[in-house]
Amino acid sequence: MSEHYFTESPSSEAKTRELTLDLAGREVTVETVSGTFSPTRLDLGTAVLIRHLPTPEPGEILDLGCGWGPISLDAALSAKDAEVDVRVWALDVNSRSLDATRKNAQRHGLSSIRPVTADEIPSDMQFSAIRSNPPIRVGKEALHELLTTWLPRLAPGGRADLVVSKNLGADSLQKWLIEALGQGFSVVRTGSSKGFRVLTVTRD
Repeated sequence: MSEHYFTESPSSEAKTRELTLDLAGREVTVETVSGTFSPTRLDLGTAVLIRHLPTPEPGEILDLGCGWGPISLDAALSAKDAEVDVRVWALDVNSRSLDATRKNAQRHGLSSIRPVTADEIPSDMQFSAIRSNPPIRVGKEALHELLTTWLPRLAPGGRADLVVSKNLGADSLQKWLIEALGQGFSVVRTGSSKGFRVLTVTRD
């Protein structure tokens, strides 16, 4: 397979399908498309992360590597239920992922979701929350660059939640994050389920 879900413009045929999944305490039907991350089902790691997340605080939320949008949709629906004012920046390099997220947000009337590439996010923006099932398979160097680019943009008091497979290096990633982010940040494991770790980064 020459294409990956982190390909900017997949050239394979775009095959869509509908999935029904549980987000924000309800059944939600979405459309997924081939050439994106986990197009045939809600990825197990993402499901573990979503179950772990708190109701969003008001502010800017970054969904880092949004895929077809489940984390963004869950955040926007939860915020809407709680009458919390948020903007969800659904970030991905994959044009097909961004298009799918946009369609799913429109389908459910969620105008708070903004599918974007990195250069469409204001350079001075800080986030009250970052949520991600990060693309481990891009390789260690690219993954580290991604995390050190975005995690320091947590606002003071902000919180990032990442889900990583134990078998794909969650524990070593936690140690690396502690060193890479340094003073002013804490990194703790706040959940463990079905072979996945949830790592929570907070900014003092």
